[in-house]
Amino acid sequence: MTAKLLLVIGVTTLAMLSPGPDMILVMRNTLTMGHRGGGLTALGVLSGNMLHIAYCTLGIALLLSRNPLAFNVLRIASALYLVYLGVQSLRARQSGQMARDVPAGGRRTAPYWQGLVNNVLNPKGILFYLGVFSQVITRDMSFAQTAFLVTVMVGVSTVFWIIFIQTLHLPMIRAWFERSTVAINRVFGCVLILLGARVGMLT
Repeated sequence: MTAKLLLVIGVTTLAMLSPGPDMILVMRNTLTMGHRGGGLTALGVLSGNMLHIAYCTLGIALLLSRNPLAFNVLRIASALYLVYLGVQSLRARQSGQMARDVPAGGRRTAPYWQGLVNNVLNPKGILFYLGVFSQVITRDMSFAQTAFLVTVMVGVSTVFWIIFIQTLHLPMIRAWFERSTVAINRVFGCVLILLGARVGMLT
């Protein structure tokens, strides 16, 4: 059990440190919407992780990963969503001031849904959790042991996002980004579109 625990911690940490659509989106929303926007986006990503974990436990991911048509549909949907987010970022308000909070009204939860949809549509999430679960979760494990490993996996991800968002809010870093809102929107817009194109061209 100790070996499995260390494997879960190590693999999850490496996955979190690897730049990808989730990290780009959380970074963009943190820098352009403020602390709350970044936190809601990360919460959406974590909710997506829980969905991945749920269907991996049920074995659905194995079926999906072995069905080329289903996997390709998910991949194309993910690519289109990333491009959509990139275009939205490029069209963002040309403002010299970064938002202090997420917008009022119905859009308050928009960052959460962006994080959730972006994570759920990411086909790599299916393969990542399927790979981890196939290595660490065996038939001889009890429900309590499985639940513990899942909790550790989610806990590592949560701690990472907290540190990541807080780092972006260090005074020196924040002050620099406050003067670069337009550039940030354009850079992250282009990065998201390129990520979408890359996902869409994967075979």
